[in-house]
Amino acid sequence: MLGRLNHVALAVPDLAAAITAYRDTLGAKVTAPQPLPEHGVTVVFVDVGNTKIELLEPLGEGSPIAAFLAKNPSGGMHHVCYEVDDILAARDHLKASGARVLGDGNPKTGAHGKPVLFLHPKDFFGTLVELEQA
Repeated sequence: MLGRLNHVALAVPDLAAAITAYRDTLGAKVTAPQPLPEHGVTVVFVDVGNTKIELLEPLGEGSPIAAFLAKNPSGGMHHVCYEVDDILAARDHLKASGARVLGDGNPKTGAHGKPVLFLHPKDFFGTLVELEQA
């Protein structure tokens, strides 16, 4: 069911500082910031060749990233994202297997314009898992 690793997401308290670190210090290609109000974040993608790093900054106080940063003020790994060929079939299989899909269970449009779902971290060893339609 799982395809390739699409990205590893890092919550950051200062997106501009994170962009500078990845672009200027590490020499990575970094996209322009993209606000995603429906997810409560601003995102930037860092191209590392074989996958991407997603830098997440809260977009408002109600952002889930704001809550994460309240517990982890320096930031840190927020989630991993895997590609799946059929997100609805993956959802149905996971639910039948006892995994919890967050939200209402219906895919939302992610940063790449593709359907995404999130899985409860307690079902995956403390790691929030995002699935993205390939």
